[in-house]
Amino acid sequence: MPRNWLMKSEPDVYSIDDLRRDGRTSWEGVRNYQARNFMRDDARPGDPVLFYHSNASPPGVAGLARVARAGYPDPTALDPSSDYYDPKATEADPRWYMVDLEFVEAFPHLVPLDALRDVPGLEKMLVINKSRLSVQPVTDDELRIVTALGRAHP
Repeated sequence: MPRNWLMKSEPDVYSIDDLRRDGRTSWEGVRNYQARNFMRDDARPGDPVLFYHSNASPPGVAGLARVARAGYPDPTALDPSSDYYDPKATEADPRWYMVDLEFVEAFPHLVPLDALRDVPGLEKMLVINKSRLSVQPVTDDELRIVTALGRAHP
């Protein structure tokens, strides 16, 4: 059974438009254990992803992606020239994992975080409740509601 996710990216680093252009990307560089565990243990190919622009003005959901490859070791942890290098990571114990995402759609307009706060049915959504996790689970209802908002005309 697919799980649903919200994954955050700073749009000046990697945006929904970048994913549209590339078609598919690896979601490397996550350095939070809970987010890592979600990708390593729970994310499966086909799982829907709300693509969230963080550290933006305004922050919000920009579109949909899908998990294209289940969790696997993040090679940037082993690369001393990478910003994501972790000297404690080894090939035998990689510590950090990532998934691959593929583009599904960009919404006609961003669904801002402030707007999400006012929508019935989203009260328990982690991103609304100040979760800083870059990878977080989303319920079926939350996915359905946010997707409908993203596809609606402004």
